Amino acid sequence: MHYHISAEDPLSHFIDIVWSIDQVAEPEIEIQLPAWRPGRYEIQNFAKNIQKIEALAEDGSKLFIGKVSKDRWRILPEGHSKVIVRYRYFAQVQNAGTSYVDDTLWYLNFINFAMYVEGRINEPYQVSLALPQGYRIATGLKREGNTLLAPDFYALVDSPLLASSTLQKVEYKVGAVDFYVWMHGALKPNWERILYDFRRFTAEQIATMGSFPEREYHFLNLILPTPYYHGVEHRNSTMVVLGPDAEGDELHTDLLGVSAHELFHAWNVIRIRPLELLPYDFTRENYFNTCFVAEGCTTYYGDLFLKRSGVFGLDEYIKELEVYMKRHFEGSNQASQSLLESSYDLWLDGYERGIPGRKVSVYHKGALVALILDLFLRKKSNHSQSLDDVMRLMWTRFGEPFKGYTLQDYQQVVEEVAGEKLDWYWDSCVAGSAPLAPILNDALAFVGLQMNISEGGQVAVVVRHGGQFQPDREAWLASCQK
Repeated sequence: MHYHISAEDPLSHFIDIVWSIDQVAEPEIEIQLPAWRPGRYEIQNFAKNIQKIEALAEDGSKLFIGKVSKDRWRILPEGHSKVIVRYRYFAQVQNAGTSYVDDTLWYLNFINFAMYVEGRINEPYQVSLALPQGYRIATGLKREGNTLLAPDFYALVDSPLLASSTLQKVEYKVGAVDFYVWMHGALKPNWERILYDFRRFTAEQIATMGSFPEREYHFLNLILPTPYYHGVEHRNSTMVVLGPDAEGDELHTDLLGVSAHELFHAWNVIRIRPLELLPYDFTRENYFNTCFVAEGCTTYYGDLFLKRSGVFGLDEYIKELEVYMKRHFEGSNQASQSLLESSYDLWLDGYERGIPGRKVSVYHKGALVALILDLFLRKKSNHSQSLDDVMRLMWTRFGEPFKGYTLQDYQQVVEEVAGEKLDWYWDSCVAGSAPLAPILNDALAFVGLQMNISEGGQVAVVVRHGGQFQPDREAWLASCQK
C-alpha cells in the first residue's frame, strides 16, 4: 500500500491524497475509512471531511466506485491489478485528534483520512509526503527522508505527525530508550527546565513498571495562542495541544500534567489493553466496561508520578487530587450510572455534558477509586503493597504478551495483590452508584487527609496533623517520592 500526500493549496486546508493499491486479484474490493480513533471512544465520522473521491486504473481510466456505507466504498477493478484512489480531505481543526494544514504547518493524524482494503489491514504501508522545502518531521514512524514506513495499518493510524520549518526539539535518554520533545508554536521553551522535569518523571515511570514498551518515544506538542488542553496517547508517541502560548508556570504545569498522563498510557491501554479493543475494529463501536482502569488509573498515576519524581511538591499534588474531587463531587456526585455503565456508554455520550444526574467521568471518578484502592492496599500491607503491584502484574500478564484483559482479569489481579475478596470495592466503587464520599474519606484518613464538602457543595481537601495519622502520612509521603 502506498500513499502520496500533498497540499496543492495549503491555505485552503485541503490535503490531496493518492492511494495506490497493488496486487489486486478480486473482481471487487471494499475500502474502509475509520469511523473513530483510538483514545476517543465515540463515532466521529471522518468521511464527512472528504470532498471528492475517485478510483482509477494504472492507465488513468476511471473505475466504478460506490458507497457501501457512510465510510466504506466498493471498487470494481475490471481486471486491473493496480487500483489508484484519489481523494481530498479537509484538514482545518487543531485538537489532539484531528488534522490541519496551512502554509506553515502540516499536522496529520492518519486515522482521520487513511483507508485500508478489507482483508488487507495487516499489510505494510508507505507514505510519501510532498512537503515544502526545509520542513522537519516529527513522528514515531520510521522514515527515509520524506517517506514514512508503517508495518501495518494499525501502526500507521497510531502515529501522528507534525511537519514545519519552525519545529523545535530536544531529546533525552532514560536507560536504553530515546525520548524526543517536539514543539510547534510561537514560544521559546525553557528547554533546560523541560528536560530536567521530563527526565525525572519518565525515569520514575520506567522504574515503577520495570521496562518500557518501545525503543523510542515522541512528545509532539502543538502550542496555540488560545486556551486549550488536550492530549491523545499513541503507540510510541503522544499528541498534545496546549494554549495559550504565554510562557510561564501555568503552561509548564499543564505540559507536565498531560505529558505524564499520556506517557503512562504507553503501558496502560496501548499495551495493557481491554480485550474488546484487541484488535481495534474501526468500522463500529468497540464497547468495553473497563475504561475506569484505562483512563482512571492513568489519571491517578499521571500526577502521582510527578509527586514521586519530585517534580511536584506535596501542596501541588494535593491540589491535583482536589481537582478530581471537585470535578466528581461538584458535577456528578448523585449520578445514577456506575463506572462500569459510564465506561460502556462512552460511545453514547461520554464526551458530552449530558443530562443531569446520569453519568460519571471514567477519568475523575476512575482516578478516585484508583486512589481508594491504592490506599486500601497500602493500609492492609503497611505500605509494602500498593496499586503499583497491580499495574506491574497487569503489565507482565497482559501488556508484555499483548493479549488483552477482561474486567474479571483485573478483579483477579487486584484480589491476588490484596490477598482477599474485595466485594465491597467492586460493589460500591465500581459497579454501584452510591455516593463515594464516605469510602473516600475512610481511605484518606489513613494518610491524614480529609475531603470536606461545604453546604454550598464546594469541595476542599484538608491535611489533618498529628495523632494517629502522622506515621501513616509519613510512610505514604515516603512512597510518593524518591
